[in-house]
Amino acid sequence: MPVDQRRRRAPKALLTLATLVLVLTACGGKPSRSAQPESSPSASEAAEPPLEAETAPVAASPSVPASPSASVSKKPSPSKTAAAAVAANDASRLKTLPSGTTQVVIVQAASASATTASLQAYAKTGGAWQPALPAMTAKIGANGFSGAKREGDKTTPTGVFGFDGTMYGISANPGVKYTYHRVVQDDWWDENSDSPGYNTFHHGANPGGPSEPLWQISPQYNHFAVIRYNMPATPGRGSGIFLHVTNGNPTLGCVALPTGDLVALLRWLNPAANPRIVLSPTGQLSRY
Repeated sequence: MPVDQRRRRAPKALLTLATLVLVLTACGGKPSRSAQPESSPSASEAAEPPLEAETAPVAASPSVPASPSASVSKKPSPSKTAAAAVAANDASRLKTLPSGTTQVVIVQAASASATTASLQAYAKTGGAWQPALPAMTAKIGANGFSGAKREGDKTTPTGVFGFDGTMYGISANPGVKYTYHRVVQDDWWDENSDSPGYNTFHHGANPGGPSEPLWQISPQYNHFAVIRYNMPATPGRGSGIFLHVTNGNPTLGCVALPTGDLVALLRWLNPAANPRIVLSPTGQLSRY
């Protein structure tokens, strides 16, 4: 064969050899070690699942969407929900409490004529009002609430009031933070509108009128706190408005609770917190 023909056929032979190598590789032929990249994983590493499988996006699971739905994204965090609940309570909406008051008792009824009310105690902590005790059921005046109370009308006065500096009771001090006076014979509450001591504690002879012998009225006066309604007193506007033990019936104008609830509330009240009690039908709470 002429030399020039051998020269022309040599490149074709090389091309054929290169093609054979490619075919072997494509069909699973194993290239030599020198042909493998230096970063190729070992056999043990190749057996491990790829890292991407551990960090696959949530969308890989058919039960979880790739991105949060609109309802999930709008759901408030638990802390924000709790803060909103605190901000929405009745105490937070009161506008007439003294600035130094950090305890408030709210007694409210569904209507002005109701004789049963709910009582809730709130404490101000970190600038926010929060419930301090479980809600309680109270009895109020036999003729409900009144914004124009008169002596003997059997209504509970509406408004915002403080507590007197002394708590009283036929029974021993249950552990209150106030001064406590255990009543004895001839301890009265003066409810005589014509008396100079009208609507005050009195020890001695009967001051007359509808005055109450405190040592004789049980269970109501086993423990009680004085609500500072009509103090200093205006004759005829009503007297002896107490927070006391219930006998199960509507009162003559006081707020009454079961013994256990009353004792818990009296123990909680703290004169240093300048506490107030709000008495009102629910529909009129916004006035206070």
